[in-house]
Amino acid sequence: MVIALRYAARSDVGLVRQVNQDSGYAGPHLLVVADGMGGHAAGDVASSIAIGEMVRLDGDSHGADDALALLAEALRTANSELRQAIEHQPEFAGMGTTVTALLRTGNKIALAHIGDSRAYLLRDGTLTQITRDHSFVQSLIDEGRITEQEAEDHPQRSLVTRVLTGQDDDEPDLAMREAHVGDRYLICSDGLSGFVARDTIKEVLEEGLPPGKTADRLVEMAMRAGAPDNVTCIIGDVVDLAKDQAPPTAQEVVGAAAERRSAVTRSIPATPAAKAAALSREANRRDTSEAAEADSLQLAEEEPTTGRRRWLRGVSLVVVVLAVLVGGGYAAYGGSQRQ
Repeated sequence: MVIALRYAARSDVGLVRQVNQDSGYAGPHLLVVADGMGGHAAGDVASSIAIGEMVRLDGDSHGADDALALLAEALRTANSELRQAIEHQPEFAGMGTTVTALLRTGNKIALAHIGDSRAYLLRDGTLTQITRDHSFVQSLIDEGRITEQEAEDHPQRSLVTRVLTGQDDDEPDLAMREAHVGDRYLICSDGLSGFVARDTIKEVLEEGLPPGKTADRLVEMAMRAGAPDNVTCIIGDVVDLAKDQAPPTAQEVVGAAAERRSAVTRSIPATPAAKAAALSREANRRDTSEAAEADSLQLAEEEPTTGRRRWLRGVSLVVVVLAVLVGGGYAAYGGSQRQ
């Protein structure tokens, strides 16, 4: 049996925040959510960097044996890029991002996770959270100090203990799972899981709507809850390629990464011919942009010149008119005196 993913990605800035720091990516083999943090310290930049590095894995050439190693390496590279960005721009100090990624390889799903974004699996009517939050509240649950119900309203439920920040010890959790036809995966930022009840999420997932409409419904539920945070969710359905219609092949990029789409899409694997064409298009865009910029500079220089000429002509005309009036008045005055 040959399986495939039918997927959709959605993201919304929410009703309170001014900037969407979430990023999401969905492709034929890879689903990723990254929730940036840092406020002024550019959480949107952090999540975009992570997505831009992860999308390189969205290909069908990976074997099950090396999928986890590839995910781990991609996250290390993304973490290194975060560190370099902070070194070059000190105002980025303090930024970071969660990453939750599912990589399909054959009939298996490789999972990488760091932070408090979540991955859920709906299988045979049972919804299971397949990631563990790296958060202060989760540590309290693990120690038996609070219950999961108490954690839902805990004032420090958004305090994460492990994310990508550019530090060497930012290590993700890794796991391999068997994919079954009929499985429905959800990966989301805490803008959904932190404000929409798990039972409600389960009900929406069980409605059986296509991935796009399901993702829309989940974002809508977060909006009804007030959406105080950015909301990003990705749905991935496991289908039998022989029985199902051909799954989508177009990549979906949402959130902050969508605003930096050129950087993200340049990382997507392509054939040598496609890469050459992309480089050619990029070179043409640069040439066109530079030519347009030169034209705009030339026009900007010409504009004042034209304005000065018009001004000089206007002044000259006023001087001539005044001379005529003064001369005429003087002649009239002289004539009146002679009479």
